[in-house]
Amino acid sequence: MAAITKSPFLLLIITLAATTIAADPDLLQDICVADLNSTLKVNGFLCKPPAAVTPGDFFFKGIAAPAATNNTLGSIVTAANVEKIPGLNTLGVSMSRIDFAPKGLNPPHTHPRATELVFVLYGTLDVGFITTANKLVTKRITQGENFVFPRGLVHFQKNNEDKPAAVIAAFNSQLPGTQAVAAALFASSPAVPDNVLTKAFQIGTKEVEKIKSRLGPKS
Repeated sequence: MAAITKSPFLLLIITLAATTIAADPDLLQDICVADLNSTLKVNGFLCKPPAAVTPGDFFFKGIAAPAATNNTLGSIVTAANVEKIPGLNTLGVSMSRIDFAPKGLNPPHTHPRATELVFVLYGTLDVGFITTANKLVTKRITQGENFVFPRGLVHFQKNNEDKPAAVIAAFNSQLPGTQAVAAALFASSPAVPDNVLTKAFQIGTKEVEKIKSRLGPKS
């Protein structure tokens, strides 16, 4: 240890390494309510002037009740993130409510900026994630139970029952981001070239176009 303390350069390297693996830094102010109307963008949102902050910046009731699930997938996600609760800016947390119709699916997707922890409000779900070694980790969860999806890994939730289900999801990011796998590949703009998809999935161009027509924007 004495040798280390005599080397300022070595101490600097150790300090930088510790900073790199540390958690989010401490806040530099009590609050930084997001100015969602600002045209300037940073890694997050600019702060509102303190005089413009209101209690409503910290309030949202959008996940209090079930949302409509009458869509193709039979599921709907209601986010409670910084875009809905400006007071979450710089706090590193958010939530979502996910409602499922009977047989509904929240399709394979990732959250590039957050780990997700779900709590089952009611119903039963078959959930899982896939590791980078292509191992499926899956579990059936029911009311009052939790399951965690590690950051960045593809995961899904499926209601295989004849009754509705719902979960509350917690994230360690104010804006975790969501990238649905099928939509990213088959409904991007500009489109992923057909010859990329045909080779990757070992299917023909007609199959690719058929999938794109189902997932793309409806005219």
